[in-house]
Amino acid sequence: MDLIRQLRLALALFTAVLGVGVIGYVVIEGWSFKDAIYMTVITVTTVGFREVQPLSTPGQYFTIFLVLAGVGTAFYLLVSMSEFMIEGHLTGLLTERRVEREIRKLENHYILCGYGRVGETIAEEFASVSERFVIIENNPERVQECRNRGYLCIEGDASSDEVLQAAGIEKARGLVAAVDSDADNVFVTLTARVLNPGISIVARSILEESREKLLRAGANKVVSPSLIGGRRMAAMLLKPLVSNYLDVCMLGDDLEFRLEELRVGENSPAKGATLGEANIRKRTGALILAIKKKTGGFNTATANDTVLEEDDELVVLGTQEQLNAVQKII
Repeated sequence: MDLIRQLRLALALFTAVLGVGVIGYVVIEGWSFKDAIYMTVITVTTVGFREVQPLSTPGQYFTIFLVLAGVGTAFYLLVSMSEFMIEGHLTGLLTERRVEREIRKLENHYILCGYGRVGETIAEEFASVSERFVIIENNPERVQECRNRGYLCIEGDASSDEVLQAAGIEKARGLVAAVDSDADNVFVTLTARVLNPGISIVARSILEESREKLLRAGANKVVSPSLIGGRRMAAMLLKPLVSNYLDVCMLGDDLEFRLEELRVGENSPAKGATLGEANIRKRTGALILAIKKKTGGFNTATANDTVLEEDDELVVLGTQEQLNAVQKII
């Protein structure tokens, strides 16, 4: 961005010198616009053609000034353009435009603010399930790393309104605030909540006392990696079988069984039917562990007379093939 501003400044100065030259010859020598701009260009570029018309003494002094100013600004413009091209910033600018076009097409996507150790893992999880997402990162090296991996990434401050809007915050489904500090995560959460009141926000907290601040700022959930890591390490020792089972269902690379959440849609074939009538267990082999109704919490006592209603959310356990079969029913 600094080189772009430098290039714009060089162009502005060179254009100003040309303008001053044309005006000077018109005023001092009384030449036409065509003669004035011709004389200005050959003077600034030091081509060395003869004068259009003989110069008066004031015109000669003005030409000396124009040569000095023109050569300086032309050299500055040439250096700026060379630096811009050699360092690959033209390619970078074209990449930025391509990323902007792709982001404008996105709807119902996720925004990941911060590509540190936590953010990198989150991005890999999103990519593994083919979810559409945009990363916001202010470290140029990390931005380039994201793009090398094929991720859509914007360089900038995630707490900025303009940057979040460029990431499509108004059309996004969810946002993860995982930047380097709790204070920054509070600002990101607050800004995102203002720009999109209905978005789901998960924020990372390093310190436990930041949890309440993040919730007040608008986060739906707050996660402390150190707290979760400690609990999991303890669970691996205290309840190894349960821990291993959950790892098999949720965290393994080659999963035989998976936990999935499915929502009963408006046009779902199972809408209005009971679990007994839908007969999901017998038809698919998958197991419904819980149902979350709009009006209450989780119902783990999934009796056959439980009626499936629109927007009910089901937690289902099964193989990928079984889950695909349940999805067609639900």
